[in-house]
Amino acid sequence: MDIYTYNKGMDTWLCSAKPNHGAGNGRGQMRNRVFAVAAIALSALLFPTSARAFDFTPWDKILKQNTRRATFSGVGYTGFDYSGVMKSEEFDRLLSDIESFSPDRLNGGDETLAFWINTYNIFAVSLVRKHFPVNGIKDTGTVFSSVWKLPAGKVGGKPYSLNDIEHAILRPLNEPAVHFAIVCASVSCPDLRPEAYRASALREQLKSQLAEFLENPRKGMRIEPAEKKVYLSKIFGWYEKDFREGGGIIPYLNRARDGSKKIPPGFSIEYLPYRWELNTVR
Repeated sequence: MDIYTYNKGMDTWLCSAKPNHGAGNGRGQMRNRVFAVAAIALSALLFPTSARAFDFTPWDKILKQNTRRATFSGVGYTGFDYSGVMKSEEFDRLLSDIESFSPDRLNGGDETLAFWINTYNIFAVSLVRKHFPVNGIKDTGTVFSSVWKLPAGKVGGKPYSLNDIEHAILRPLNEPAVHFAIVCASVSCPDLRPEAYRASALREQLKSQLAEFLENPRKGMRIEPAEKKVYLSKIFGWYEKDFREGGGIIPYLNRARDGSKKIPPGFSIEYLPYRWELNTVR
């Protein structure tokens, strides 16, 4: 007897068939196998909840093609060539694919972190792209709303602002390193990494991002022994409470650095000027 069971709760088909005996057994088994394969393919099309995570390969390609080192007012950074994506159909398709992707399909943990970090960065580029040329991302806001609160893009058909992604999704995941991966299109932001974030490599990517940011004395960190001060990005001040679970800002940084790069005891914190000019190539 053939058994076909449809489970609405899980949106899956379970198909099994008892082999036929006697004449035509081979043809019967072949028909059963063909039907089973077709049912599986149809299930994947109709009920894609088990499909793999979002593919950021196009974003990876866009980053590799449009990022290069730049300097503005003495601050070194990774510049993005916004003019290079102004008429990019590939970037348009990327936004469309994100809009149709349901975040319910994410598998949690690093997969979720990587997805929303990439999406934040893509949406920041998209906002600048819509208003380009601009002096900075803040110029894309209005007198009624800052850029951070404006709809920046859609995920799963739902509009999200940059604030939504940063404060309602990423920060509650309790991973302070995301502050060095999301890039608000400004010179003093952490550098836009010239590759997409991937769940399988996320920990190493975040570690590398923090290390590179701290090596930049004009926007990341600078230790002044004679003053007994450490100069840090304002990011650490803005999000100070995100580092409390790790003992505070200085203990967090000292765990990330070694030897002579550690901040000595008793040093106070001063914050570096923050340059909001656009992180475009120059």
